[in-house]
Amino acid sequence: MAEFTYEVIKNYGQLSESSKGWKKEVKLISWNGKEAKYDIREWSPENDKMGKGVTLSAEEMKALKDLLNKMDL
Repeated sequence: MAEFTYEVIKNYGQLSESSKGWKKEVKLISWNGKEAKYDIREWSPENDKMGKGVTLSAEEMKALKDLLNKMDL
């Protein structure tokens, strides 16, 4: 598997935490030195391991925000 790098630019906060301490968080991350994107995924308690997640551009995040604002939650 190819190596990759990432830099957390900003941590916006936690959505949930599992019984094992993994936290689902929203972050702005630069993957492999590229332009930073919004990222939603689970992180281990030490923040050294990550689960599968979704990465969104600024335009996609705005669209998601608009969709969430229209939902009756």
